[in-house]
Amino acid sequence: MAQVRTVNPWTWQDAFGFSQAVEVTGANRVLFCSGQTSVDAEGNPLHPGDMTAQLGQALDNLETVLAQAGLALRNVVRLNYYTTDVATLRASLAALAERFERADCCPPGTLLGVSALFHPDLMVEIEATAVA
Repeated sequence: MAQVRTVNPWTWQDAFGFSQAVEVTGANRVLFCSGQTSVDAEGNPLHPGDMTAQLGQALDNLETVLAQAGLALRNVVRLNYYTTDVATLRASLAALAERFERADCCPPGTLLGVSALFHPDLMVEIEATAVA
């Protein structure tokens, strides 16, 4: 069973639901997830123009991928966010922080502003690494 230790020399990141670092020891499995977006089961974009809804759907899709691999959100040790609107994403992160807290998940990650994602209606993509 993987042992995960959070490394946070500060507290400001707590409001955004992430850690500065996570140390993993004893992992038997590592799952590298493709970027998840706000799409339905056929890959059609959902929630155009609504960052909070897109974040929620992308996280729902990530949890579906994790479950298919026999894992859960609590197994995530790294999240990267790609967004076409950094300011709007930052304003929506509080909702994710609460969801991560309920799942006992506080991974480090990176937030990157990009000019476009694979479809013009998409505003955010979440990429994850999970361990067990």
